[in-house]
Amino acid sequence: MRLLAFNEGQQPRIGALNGAGVVNLSRIDAAAPTDLGAVVKAGKLADIAAILARADGAVHHQLGALDLQLPVAAPGKILCLGLNYMDHIAEGPFEKQPFPAIFMRSPTSLVPANKPILAPRMSNSMDYEAELAVIIGQTCKHLTADNALDVIAGYSCFNDGSVREYQRHTIQWTMGKNFDQTGPFGPVLVTPDELPPAADGLKIECRLNGQTVQSSTTDMMIFKVVETLVYITEAMTLDAGDIVVMGTPSGVGHGRKPPLWMQGGDVVEVEIEKIGRLANPVKSI
Repeated sequence: MRLLAFNEGQQPRIGALNGAGVVNLSRIDAAAPTDLGAVVKAGKLADIAAILARADGAVHHQLGALDLQLPVAAPGKILCLGLNYMDHIAEGPFEKQPFPAIFMRSPTSLVPANKPILAPRMSNSMDYEAELAVIIGQTCKHLTADNALDVIAGYSCFNDGSVREYQRHTIQWTMGKNFDQTGPFGPVLVTPDELPPAADGLKIECRLNGQTVQSSTTDMMIFKVVETLVYITEAMTLDAGDIVVMGTPSGVGHGRKPPLWMQGGDVVEVEIEKIGRLANPVKSI
């Protein structure tokens, strides 16, 4: 399934994207759930599949006309990987790490598709980072290579917008990674059955004002999805609705000479093969 959250009027809705458009679950069944994040957290994506089985080819909307929302509106944890592509490591002052470099983002840093990224007035160093997002579908601890993929509800696109100046104020990256409304996420949650195992081997790109600035494939990640989930759950419990963001390839703005920062009026897109496209304007504040 290719699921998305949107508002119809002032009411939340769940949609399913197919080749013809978007199916509105509430128009198939008035009692259908309307909060995609809540469905993920409850582990009830199968209920959506049952409703869609009754859709009988109906299409109610076109994707471009929708007021899109976050696939998971209130994730409990957002865990991100840094330095997870060798070509990206070569752009900066870092070296390959023996373990995944994990940092956290807050829910207030997220922004849905088509809504503006807020470039803060206090720093002209807003960078883009195209990334694969893994959406957790059940509570888990001490995962193994054999069962790690079983806990994944779906995959999506993420743009790990980073205010580089603040990221480098200290050895901790938290400030630069958590400015309000800087981390686009979505719009589609694609269930694992639609993709290769662990979403491996998919083309991932970022475009700024139509120009391709990042292009790679997810099989170039140093720490793959399974290895990352096993490592994270050695330390902490992952809950349904948590998000794990898998790092970015080369081509980011800070690695260019001169640096290429996002500015008000820009449009940035992240596209991952077989998952979809996440586009956002940039607004200076």
